Amino acid sequence: MAVTNSGVQNIFKIPELKKRILFSLAFLAIYRVGVHIPTPGVDGDALATFFAQYQDTLFGIFNMFSGGALERLSVFALGIMPYISASIILQLLTVVFPHLERLSKEGDQGRKKITQYTRYGTIVLSIIQGFGISVGLENMSAPGGLAIVFHPGWSFRIMTVITLTAGTAFIMWLGEQISERGIGNGISLIIFAGIVARMPQAMGNTFQMLSTGEMGIFACVILIILMVGVIGFINFMEQGQRRIPVQYAKRVVGRKMYGGQSTHLPLKLNTSGVIPPIFASSLIMFPATLASFFKDITVMQYISSALRPGTIIYELMFVGFIFFFCYFYTAIVFNPADVADNMKKYGGYIPGIRPGKRTADYIDKVLTRITLGGAAYISLVCVLPSILMTKLHVPFYFGGTSLLIVVGVAMDTVGQVESHLITRNYEGFLNTGKIKR
Repeated sequence: MAVTNSGVQNIFKIPELKKRILFSLAFLAIYRVGVHIPTPGVDGDALATFFAQYQDTLFGIFNMFSGGALERLSVFALGIMPYISASIILQLLTVVFPHLERLSKEGDQGRKKITQYTRYGTIVLSIIQGFGISVGLENMSAPGGLAIVFHPGWSFRIMTVITLTAGTAFIMWLGEQISERGIGNGISLIIFAGIVARMPQAMGNTFQMLSTGEMGIFACVILIILMVGVIGFINFMEQGQRRIPVQYAKRVVGRKMYGGQSTHLPLKLNTSGVIPPIFASSLIMFPATLASFFKDITVMQYISSALRPGTIIYELMFVGFIFFFCYFYTAIVFNPADVADNMKKYGGYIPGIRPGKRTADYIDKVLTRITLGGAAYISLVCVLPSILMTKLHVPFYFGGTSLLIVVGVAMDTVGQVESHLITRNYEGFLNTGKIKR
């Protein structure tokens, strides 16, 4: 999947595509500037010292998705996580409430209404999380007893809630503008930018370990080869799909005949995306996060040490939760019965399978099997960081959720650029001509 020089040059020959790319880069730059604007009333040095000892807890996960904004408690400290959480909650509620299910099937108008509900939910979650962070910071102190908040009280809490909520709302607006007027999915690109922005620091730590002799040249070469191999593996697996053949019967409407063509129903190997590892790591790290605030309780400390990345218990639970959420989330976002009904409505059928319930059962059977492979693939990629950090002493979190997001977003964005080039009769961005979807 190498990039051709002519394909890169063709990007700047299309004014609309060039404008979209520059627009996206400009808005991502605005986001990165906001990450470095601190929230008033917080001692930044004390906060950084505090976060240094909690990287293996939920704070570390949220800090990764916020692009380092949480450890600075910048105006974008909450990141885009409240929006993602609200979106997931709405998807889950769609299964429970018939009104939301009807809206999801009403086309553009229904999706606009659900998007509006998601925005409201984002603001509510931001207010709750902002208040929780403000109260928590007042009760925390950095090593040595140094206070993190200069002047605790309701004035600080209200200011923090307003600041963090406004920051999340602004990020949400940035993401929507990028999706509408830029290139790629805005929300995904914001997360992508936050993760990629931390790579220079990780590379600097690696070179520092090389210079001090903590990491050998041979280990570094193996690491680079392994990184390239894992990225290629993720790229291959994310494009993996099972294509079920579908035949449409001929229909006569008036004097015209429709249908009769053969097509396929693509089922992705990884239908659930990055949701399973996010949920799994959050659930497992929640007890460790609680234990970090109860250092005097022996049982809590035992739980905290047992559920840290790299331990057998953590890895087994992590893999187990990934499998569970892969099946659970796939069942939420993909309904074989609806697919079978739509196929039957338009005269489609799977050769050798009776339309209706038999078709739904067959699709569900195939989806169950390929989800097993998808869950195994995600588990392998997510367990990799622990192996690298314990065996090769890698100084950064390579692999897992962050790498899945980076590769997935990069593939999606390049695919959209490719589509713009192909539709205007230019040579593709890649030497293969297109990206499979």
